[in-house]
Amino acid sequence: MKRLPIPDDVTGDEIDKDVRQELLSLPKTLAEDVAKNLVMVAKLLDEEPEKAYGYSRVALRLASRVAAVREAAGFAAYAVGKYSEALGEFRAARRMTGGVELWPVMADCERGMGRPEKALAMAGEPEVQKLDRAGQVEMRLVAAGARRDMGQADAAVVTLQSPELASSAVHPWTARLRYAYADALLEVGRADEARDWFARALEADQGGTTDASDRLAELDGVEFTDVLEESDEPEENGDADDADGGERPEQG
Repeated sequence: MKRLPIPDDVTGDEIDKDVRQELLSLPKTLAEDVAKNLVMVAKLLDEEPEKAYGYSRVALRLASRVAAVREAAGFAAYAVGKYSEALGEFRAARRMTGGVELWPVMADCERGMGRPEKALAMAGEPEVQKLDRAGQVEMRLVAAGARRDMGQADAAVVTLQSPELASSAVHPWTARLRYAYADALLEVGRADEARDWFARALEADQGGTTDASDRLAELDGVEFTDVLEESDEPEENGDADDADGGERPEQG
């Protein structure tokens, strides 16, 4: 089996304790190999998903009967747009654990495969009621996306209206929920309200997970131009309007 390089500083001990517990069913050396590959998946998933996908395939070949491995393989496939493959891995992980945590991302895979109706149907299944609050918010986001996929923009707005949206408390999912609501409002022509909600999303976006600041600038007519490109042509009097270079905001 072809292995991928693992940096010396990756020991496998970095994995979550619950995953480590799952790997105890494997021989010690094999468990260490699988753990290292799972660490690489986690490290690369956001910035280099194609590489993460490669490590996930190695882990899958080593230990396909471990639920955490199937889940990691699912997320890696999801990150590179292999939605059918991802859904298969998520279903396998769910069969092994009996949990419902993957239900929202499974529904989003259905969207990715061009089946928004199926995703919407999943939003009404009993599994949703078993999700924790974060999971229910994720399901709401997926359902709203499915509505928009089906051309039901007004229904998407209504789908996102919820106690979580109205709350002033900030949770890890708050910025994304507010952003989705702003984007849905913009699609139905409610630009002033959309601007307000993009601003609220930016206020809650402590980790920079959205481009709410760019969307706000766009709504305000602000464009960013590269001064260095503008100053390629020498000016006759030798003076420059801007001496600092770089980018500057330009009102549209």
